[in-house]
Amino acid sequence: MSDGRVSLNEAQAGGPDEYPGGPRCPPEPSRSPCTDQPDLQGPSAVSFSSADLSPSPAEPSGLLSLPWEILTKIASHLPAQCVINELPKVCHVLGAVAKDSTAWQLRAQRLIGSRARFPVGPREDFDWPTACLEMEQLIRCWTEEHEAKQSREDEEHRNLEQGRGANVGGQEDAAEEVGVGAVAQGVAYGANVVVEFVMKDEEMQPVLDDQMARLRIELEDRLKDGALIEDGRVAVNADVGQEAALHGHNVFMNQENGEQAEGMEHQASTHPSAPPAVECITLPSSHIALVNSVLLLGGEGAICATASRDWNVKLWDLQAGTNGTLLDTLVKRGEFSTHRGWVWCLASEGALLASGGFDSTVRLWDLQAGGADRGLIQTGAAVLCLSCQTDVLLAGTFDKMIRMYDTRAAEPLVRSLNCHVSAVMCLTADDKYIISGSKDRTVAVYDRRAGKYLQKIHLNSYLLSMSHSGNEVWMGDGRGMLQCFSMQAGTLKHLFQFDVGHTAVVTGVHSSQGSLYTCSTDRTVKVHLPSAPPRTLCTLHHQNSIHGLSAKAGVLAVASGGVGVDIYRPRQ
Repeated sequence: MSDGRVSLNEAQAGGPDEYPGGPRCPPEPSRSPCTDQPDLQGPSAVSFSSADLSPSPAEPSGLLSLPWEILTKIASHLPAQCVINELPKVCHVLGAVAKDSTAWQLRAQRLIGSRARFPVGPREDFDWPTACLEMEQLIRCWTEEHEAKQSREDEEHRNLEQGRGANVGGQEDAAEEVGVGAVAQGVAYGANVVVEFVMKDEEMQPVLDDQMARLRIELEDRLKDGALIEDGRVAVNADVGQEAALHGHNVFMNQENGEQAEGMEHQASTHPSAPPAVECITLPSSHIALVNSVLLLGGEGAICATASRDWNVKLWDLQAGTNGTLLDTLVKRGEFSTHRGWVWCLASEGALLASGGFDSTVRLWDLQAGGADRGLIQTGAAVLCLSCQTDVLLAGTFDKMIRMYDTRAAEPLVRSLNCHVSAVMCLTADDKYIISGSKDRTVAVYDRRAGKYLQKIHLNSYLLSMSHSGNEVWMGDGRGMLQCFSMQAGTLKHLFQFDVGHTAVVTGVHSSQGSLYTCSTDRTVKVHLPSAPPRTLCTLHHQNSIHGLSAKAGVLAVASGGVGVDIYRPRQ
């Protein structure tokens, strides 16, 4: 980076008649260069012949003759995708602009805002270009420019009227008085988040207050009775079913299957209105029971796998047809369904797709062979979460265990880990560590290379979802809160707890360098920028509890309650 700066500064050193910092024109033929300028090309560069009117390669002209700071400032107004993919194709100097870490950090700060912390975790080895690219794509899809501009103007006008006298303490008091997490976040953030939220759902704003009050009442009723009243009928909620599972797997299965058959209406949910830049489609109703898990596959998220309580896993082509096309129902030859119980979780690595179910098995499928059967693993207990790595498959089960499998071996079980005293609800891993969350309200870290547990952290609520990106781990708990941890050198450190507006269990979290998605049984999906506090760009309200989500390459898949699956993707 410093080499580029030196060459540019040397190239623009000139006589007193030049405009400082301005663009340079080619020297006239009859003019000699200034004697105090360094000789960059040897004796041949001392004079210019009438036949050669073009500037010397050592003396850039036009854009390249500008100071480095002006070049980076100009580049900061270009889309991140252009800076990353196009500028390096022009020349080496502009390619160096695309590698300027300081410029990317300034861009990220402009996107996030001056009052928010970004990244939330450690800054070492953070991928700034990718983070800025993802944030710009997220903002472009999930907000509207004129709304953001109007929100900023309203915020500035409000600050002027208040004489800029509001302090952080007053803002926090105001946030507590409002009592809604998204609004409290907007006040603490001091930006336009709240105004954007209100304007995007302007048509439904008059009923939002009543809706939030109703959600809180339903949450209290669910905690008391273990059931959620919907349309005059009693239907067991997903998180209630999991509570029952932790008291007894057999009772859980019998009770939930019976109540599901009696109380569930097999209708696809009506998806909420998305921002204009986002297209929303609902996959054709093919499952006959609740969809528990969704997973986007492929580099561009063109394929979607869905796992349901109807015991089946289905593959969908999202680019075929108006609303996607069913490719296949994954069934082993001679079987009538994918599993012999509820299919609860999915995971993939390369061409391998793994599905885990309440029939105490993990089933393997070959995506390159059109979903062909690759084998079955007996786990000994209901499978609640999965993680696929290049060398190992991890399964968290109802019997408090984490099991490691080599899917290529005749005897696949490698090791069984026991660090929790209750069911393992979620886990994530890389080539060094395994992080797991349990119903016993603990998070544990296991060192794969050393073969031992490194630490165990006790929380105030159990975890149901987690996502690991870089040095950050985001987790959703049973109270609707987001927990953010940093992970460095085997040490898991709790950083922040955020209230982003969820009023029930956070059933799904997906994080990356520049995006954060969350969903909950409070029937909402939220899209955030992953800052501290998270900046909520959009909230999608559904008719039913949300059981899971998956995001890849700007595509978002949501298990939107009932038998429906909604797909959100950038509009072409």
